[in-house]
Order: sequence, then C-alpha cells, then structure tokens
Amino acid sequence: MQQDSLSDNSTGQTNPVGRANLAVVCAAFLWSTSGLCVKLVDWHPFVIAGSRSLVAGITMLLFLRRPVFTFSFAQIASALTLSMTMILYICSTKLTTAANSILIQYCAPILVAILGWLILKEKPRREHWLALALISTGIVIFFIDKISAGGHLGNLLALISGFTLALHWVFIRKQKDGSPAESIMLSHVFAVLFTVPFIVMSPPEFSLKSVSAVMFLGVFQVGIASFFFAYGIKHIPALQAMLIATLEPILNPVWVFLLIGERPSGNAIIGGCLIILSVTFCSIVSARREKRA
Repeated sequence: MQQDSLSDNSTGQTNPVGRANLAVVCAAFLWSTSGLCVKLVDWHPFVIAGSRSLVAGITMLLFLRRPVFTFSFAQIASALTLSMTMILYICSTKLTTAANSILIQYCAPILVAILGWLILKEKPRREHWLALALISTGIVIFFIDKISAGGHLGNLLALISGFTLALHWVFIRKQKDGSPAESIMLSHVFAVLFTVPFIVMSPPEFSLKSVSAVMFLGVFQVGIASFFFAYGIKHIPALQAMLIATLEPILNPVWVFLLIGERPSGNAIIGGCLIILSVTFCSIVSARREKRA
C-alpha cells in the first residue's frame, strides 16, 4: 500500500519533518490571535505582557510538571531574547499601528537566515531563499495599504523586537537535542520578573473582558502554542520554522474579519495567498527532501 507523502516508506513512521511543519503551523495559528486579544485589554503594555506570561508560565508548568532547567548559555539567551520580544512587541502595538508593528518585526526571517548560517551552520537551501523572497514580497503587498509613517518610537521598538525574535529562534534551535519548552517557560519567568514593578505601580482595572482576553492569551495564544513550537523547532531548521511562522500576520486579520467584520483589501488577499503558497511549497519540498534522505 502506498504511503502518505509525509511517511517514511522504510519504517511506516510519520515523517517528523512533516509533523514539525504542521506543529509550527498550529503555533502560528494560535499566535495570530494576539493582535485582537491585546486590543480588548485596556491595560499598560507591560502589565499585559507580565500578566500574559504569568498565565502562560503556569499553563506550561501544569503540562511539564517537572521542568528541567540546564541554565546553559543557549537556554538563557533564548529565554531572555523571547521575553524581550514579547514585551517590545506589545509596547510597539500601543505606540504605532498594528500593521507597522507586525510588518517591521517580520524582518526576522532575513536575520534568521543570516544568523542561522553563522551560528548554527544551517545553510539556507534553494527553496528557503525562493520562499524568503516571495514571502517578503507578499508581506509588503499585504500591508501596503495600511503602512503609516507615524509612531516612530513604536516602529523602532518593532525593529528591535524583530532582531530579538531572530536571536530567539536561533538560540532555541541550538537546543534541538534538549527541551526547548523549558527555555520558553523560562522566558515567561523573566517577563514576569521584569514587569512586576510596573504591575505594582500601575495595577490593572479588572473586567470580565480584560481578564478573559488575558487568560486566553496566556493559556492558548502563548502557553499551548509554545508546545507546538517547541516540538517543531527540534526537527526543522530555524529558517524553515520562521518562514512558516509568517502565516501569523496573515491569519491575524482573519480573526478581525470573522469577529469584527473588517474586510481585507484586494492587496491583502493577493499578498496573503502568495505567502501561504510560498510556505506550503517550502514545507513540501523540505519534507520530501527529508524523506529521500
């Protein structure tokens, strides 16, 4: 009987690369809900970031039960850069448009390609370079109607968050033989510790809408998504995972359309289709290459 395209003919086992690609898609799907949920919470951005990480950390602890922290350089560096990324991104969305923030942050795939090559010795393949070019084009087309020149500080924070995000992806990939989930959990500990003073100085005003949104952010958008991502990054290169994660900014306005009724423009549809096709192509080529190997 013929095996599925993501199966290994010699063992009958599902190709781990295929599962890893799907896991990162699931993570991007959950990550994409952040923009809508953050808009529902009228708190200081540091308070949002800290509260979300507190819930996410507890969620991950319930699943991991006995997390193992090695406190290696890669684990600490990955955790610190992710905590910085989460805080910077939320601050950026409060200071500039959501489109500016996500577009500027997604310069990260280019940085991942360079840093992954230098640090991890994972040389990008031809399908990666092609997908990188097409995805970059698609993101620009997608957001071309929404880019604004305002919010210079927010734009700068988004640019820095793109750099810290790229570093996080590289350092967490460096732990492919360990347990990346613990590194992500540690990042939430760092985020909470950093934001505690702001929570004390600017205590949030609790409401059902705000608390529900923060709980969803912590449990699903970050907590459960972390396990999908931690599994995926163990089996595919950092650049491959980063390219798949570009689905996040495309799925983000889908939630807005479904829940608020804001229809995407023609350029958004064209750019989104280009990105989805590019990610699909790159994932299939990589999975087939692994199968042949």
